Amino acid sequence: MNDQKDKEQPLVHHLIELRNRLLHTVYFLLAVFVCLFPFATDIYGVVSAPLLAVLPEGTNMIATDVISPFLTPLKLTFYLALLLAVPFILFQVWSFIAPGLYKHEQQLAAPLLISSVILFFAGMAFAYFLVLPMLFNFTMGIELEGVSAMTDITKYLDLVLHMFFAFGFAFEIPVATVLLIHSGIVTPEGLAEKRRYIIVACFVVGMLLTPPDVFSQTMLAVPMWMLFESGLFFGRMLKKRSEERNQAAEAADNDESQNP
Repeated sequence: MNDQKDKEQPLVHHLIELRNRLLHTVYFLLAVFVCLFPFATDIYGVVSAPLLAVLPEGTNMIATDVISPFLTPLKLTFYLALLLAVPFILFQVWSFIAPGLYKHEQQLAAPLLISSVILFFAGMAFAYFLVLPMLFNFTMGIELEGVSAMTDITKYLDLVLHMFFAFGFAFEIPVATVLLIHSGIVTPEGLAEKRRYIIVACFVVGMLLTPPDVFSQTMLAVPMWMLFESGLFFGRMLKKRSEERNQAAEAADNDESQNP
């Protein structure tokens, strides 16, 4: 009976800790959102800058719904608060799982978590500073007789968020590649042999995740391919170090067995 209670207590302790960390995450997210809320319209102005810069003179974005001028900046502010809270969320996740990891797992997991955050924001920055301006310059340059370029603010935000998350997750390819190699699911040699299929897959994913134009698809597919190559490179390095570490450990064990 006492043994059963001893087993239940650690489980209850972990559940309580998980609840506390979830509550801390929610409170932090709400705090960031409340701080950003007064600047919601300014934030939307920054996000809409790539389109406003190429709109014909005398034209503006429009709102087709009565409540859109309020809800659209609010939605954008919430997503921004969530993105800014990601480092804190990952810290809570790391603090919860780290005690249960081996030392070598901790040494790998921490850099991967940090790299995943940096790569995700890098993907969003790539979309904002390079892809969106080039895309809007191209689309706004197409003139149709009798058609005025007036974009709805809600549809524009949906497009931008779609592009941000598409490029953000696409930039996680190096982390995914390293994890697949480290876990033994695939080998660097096997991935290298399937390079041609992976390139085709990058263009297919680019077609599915971006607007239906060749420009956006290529701007996503090519970086995905380059990121795959970088993940393959670091995966090879990690595997080589792991093999050297295992060989050193085996050599040490052999020495101990021969010289008790």
